Amino acid sequence: MTKEKQKMKITRIKSGTAIDHITPGSALKVFELLDLEFVENNSITIAIRVDSKKMGKKDLLKIEDKFLTPTESAMIALISPEATINIIKSFEVTEKHPVELPEQLTGIFDCSNPNCISNQDREPIESKFQVTNKDPLTVRCLYCDNMMEETQIAHQLIKDR
Repeated sequence: MTKEKQKMKITRIKSGTAIDHITPGSALKVFELLDLEFVENNSITIAIRVDSKKMGKKDLLKIEDKFLTPTESAMIALISPEATINIIKSFEVTEKHPVELPEQLTGIFDCSNPNCISNQDREPIESKFQVTNKDPLTVRCLYCDNMMEETQIAHQLIKDR
């Protein structure tokens, strides 16, 4: 069998979002972060560790009839900074852009400091972080000055879902 015949094509979607160039092995984390297990009528395609000229291997996620919010895009940037967002309308990519990590993150994950005011039940305050370094990722809580690194952030992201 030739290599062409062995290739499996990923189904096109008429309208929605394709998240491309996801860090290999991270598509299921993105799926979980976006709460896609609760999406009932939309077609969702997940491809894990597929060949990529740019990355060697990559993951891919296609969600029919869903367009990401800036907050969702920021969450993806936290776990897969090389990802790209493709907006699809009438089976065509109409917009393509990399995920961007904003300078400030609000309400995406909790502070790891249990004494932070954003973690207290008596105060309905959304967490706020300033990105202090993008590589390696480090953020500072704007309420208690607690510093969090990439592994702590990933843990909080998953825990908060």
